[in-house]
Amino acid sequence: MDTTLYLVRHGETEGADIKRYKGSIDVPLSEKGETQIERVSAFLLKDLQKRADPPSPPALLKAVYCSDLQRAIRSAEIIARPYSLDPVIVPSLRERNFGIWEGMSFDEIRNKYPDEFDAWAGNPLQFSPMQGESTIVMKERVIDAFKKITGNHKGDCIAIVSHGGVNRIILCHTLGISLGNIFRVEQDYAALNILEFRDRYPIVKLMNGIIDV
Repeated sequence: MDTTLYLVRHGETEGADIKRYKGSIDVPLSEKGETQIERVSAFLLKDLQKRADPPSPPALLKAVYCSDLQRAIRSAEIIARPYSLDPVIVPSLRERNFGIWEGMSFDEIRNKYPDEFDAWAGNPLQFSPMQGESTIVMKERVIDAFKKITGNHKGDCIAIVSHGGVNRIILCHTLGISLGNIFRVEQDYAALNILEFRDRYPIVKLMNGIIDV
C-alpha cells in the first residue's frame, strides 16, 4: 500500500507585506494565514475521503508533524483538528537559521551585503547566509527527520507542516535533483505538496498547490 505525504508550508505570517528572512525567528500566523490553512485542511478532508476504501467521511490522517516554530505549530493544529490529533513537534523541521540576515528584508540585505547575497543566491551549496546555517547541514537534519517520519508510517496518510526551505529540501531529495536547484522550487504560503511513496520510487503528485475556495 502506498504511503501518502501531505507536505504543507505554514500560512502567511504577521508582517508578510515585506519579504524578510524570518528563519528561526518565532513569528505568528496572520489572520489571512489561518484562513489559508483552513482551506488546506478542508481540501485534505475531501482528498482523504477519495482515498478511503470504502469511502467514509472523514478518512483518517494518521499523524501530523511540524517544526517547533509557532507558525508551523498553529498551522499543524488546524490541519490535525478534524482527526482529533495533536501535532508531533520535530525541532529538526524548523526553518534555516539565516545568521545576521535574520529579520532583514531582501532589499536591506542586497543593499548592505550585495556581494554576499549574490553569491548565496547564485550557489546555495557553496555559500551560506552570513553566520547562518549551510544548505548541507540543513539537509542532513531535515532529511534525517523526513526518513524517520516516513519510515514509521508505511501505508499511511500523514502530513508534515513546515517551512519553505525545509519543503524545498524534501522536494529536491524526493525528485533526485541537486540542492543547487532549491531556489527553482517555489513554496508560497500555505503551499500544498502531495507525495506518494510506492514500491519502486516516490511520485510528486502536486507541487506548490494553492487552495483557493
